[in-house]
Amino acid sequence: MTVRHPEKINNIESPIQKKPAWIRVKANYSQDIVETKNILKKNNLITVCEEASCPNINECWSKKHATFMIMGDTCTRACAFCNVKTGIPNVLDLQEPKKIAQSVKDLNLLHVVITSVDRDDLADGGAKHFADVISEIKKINTNTTVEVLTPDFLRKGDVYKIVVDAKPDVFNHNLETIPRLYLRVRPGSRYFQSLDLLRKVKDYNSSIFTKSGLMVGLGETKEEIMQVMDDLRVAGVDFLTIGQYLQPSTKHYPIKNFITPEEFENYKLIAEGKGFLLVSSSPLTRSSYHASEDFEILKSKRINKLI
Repeated sequence: MTVRHPEKINNIESPIQKKPAWIRVKANYSQDIVETKNILKKNNLITVCEEASCPNINECWSKKHATFMIMGDTCTRACAFCNVKTGIPNVLDLQEPKKIAQSVKDLNLLHVVITSVDRDDLADGGAKHFADVISEIKKINTNTTVEVLTPDFLRKGDVYKIVVDAKPDVFNHNLETIPRLYLRVRPGSRYFQSLDLLRKVKDYNSSIFTKSGLMVGLGETKEEIMQVMDDLRVAGVDFLTIGQYLQPSTKHYPIKNFITPEEFENYKLIAEGKGFLLVSSSPLTRSSYHASEDFEILKSKRINKLI
């Protein structure tokens, strides 16, 4: 049997808690799901939907929506919550931008989300590859909007400008959790680096929508989540997503508690009161879940705000 996370072999095993009724997803197998899978397979592309074991995969793929994960399936970091494998990545596929652009066309996507593994081995952290993907998508999909979910580009200087200059419509970088839990949950990352990246992107191009996401159920307090909301607003972030953390295996960070739908709704009301243009907060919310619909709402809210 293949071990997906060799770096977690010595972790203390934590039993996976039974999911409450409000977070269970019904199986859904349709011809559209098969067609989506075939299009991705034809171009040998990777999706975060599969690699991160997203609970919404069937719903999204039934609509022919997929989130592309670029630069391989192997991450240079070992976050305790993530199901993507860790190790030494392969060399970049220089044809990947063209293959993704063609798949976006085949799927007839009006809005596409592009994310990646961390590539600390690359001098620019993969920023130019992100830019190439954005450019190729827009070249043959002139009506498609592009959302990027990037790494933090830790210790890579101002390479984020390479991505922003390619003109994505949304720049997303997830904080994931509260500062207190970073060393355990995101040991290779730094909270204030992630926060500063979002601030710098907004300062560099104020017209771009910025977005960030949080997982809950890791042992954070309500007060700590509210402080992160304040930090994100100071950084000028427009859109916040909040979703329930789901433990991929017994070797991953344990779920501390399941947040109820009522608590998620309360977080949404609090975040809206703090001035976010848009807030998506529910047990199954993920960064790219309903991204196309949310982008249209973002645009309309910005227009209304300017009127």
